[in-house]
Amino acid sequence: MVKVYKMNDGLSIPAVGFGTFKAADGEEAYQSTLAALKAGYRHIDTAAIYRNEESVGRAIKDSGIPREELFVTTKLWNDSHSYEAAKEALATSLEKLQLDYVDLYLIHWPNPKAIRDHWEEGNAEAWRYMEDAQQAGLIRSIGVSNFLVHHLEALAKTARVTPAVNQIRLAPGCYQEEVVNYCREHKIVIEAWGPLGQGELFTNTEMQVLANKYGKTIAQLALAWSVYEGFLPLPKSVHQDRIKENLNFDDIKLSAEDAEQIKQLAGATPAPDPDSKDF
Repeated sequence: MVKVYKMNDGLSIPAVGFGTFKAADGEEAYQSTLAALKAGYRHIDTAAIYRNEESVGRAIKDSGIPREELFVTTKLWNDSHSYEAAKEALATSLEKLQLDYVDLYLIHWPNPKAIRDHWEEGNAEAWRYMEDAQQAGLIRSIGVSNFLVHHLEALAKTARVTPAVNQIRLAPGCYQEEVVNYCREHKIVIEAWGPLGQGELFTNTEMQVLANKYGKTIAQLALAWSVYEGFLPLPKSVHQDRIKENLNFDDIKLSAEDAEQIKQLAGATPAPDPDSKDF
């Protein structure tokens, strides 16, 4: 398995991250993040809107792992798409995480409902602050999340820095080909959120047959497929046994035929449309 990916800014990012979406603030987020770090994860993904940055930060601190060995991502929420609001949002996230800097900061959604008539300007202003914060050492790498091609092209009109990462919904049967191809062409690392599906994968007969063939779980097969495609999966779990199990997939050598079958899987939850989300 590729242990790190090289980003277009010259920095490296661990090839698997631990997702904390829906891990409730308090003991659940704290214990699951701590378990992930003990299991060997070194890449932790959170966001302002997850409302668990304090618990995640506490787990990072209590893990005793040197800061330079960790890769921490958080995200700018939809209410902060201006220069000053982004500045305030990052300061708040850093305080909650108890960190001097984050390794990666992402614009969470490209077209929030509140700025639907001027989203291009909102993204450009937030990005301008992120570029300045990167120069100031508060952020090491900057990127986006849920951006489609037209959002990326709009950002490129004013951006001084190309996004290092685009975090989008990707899983077996959920493959956003147009934006994947664009990111590959522009050397933007593609992170996969929801790489284990939205629950539907675990009752999928095709996936179970393939998992049995490789002697692995459905989750392990889904993660192996993500890495096969060159994606960076962000599996999430609050169960210690599954947190460990989800890292144990690097011995799976997918055949091209099986990888294609997984890509074309029927019955997967489709990716959300960021231009019509109700937030």
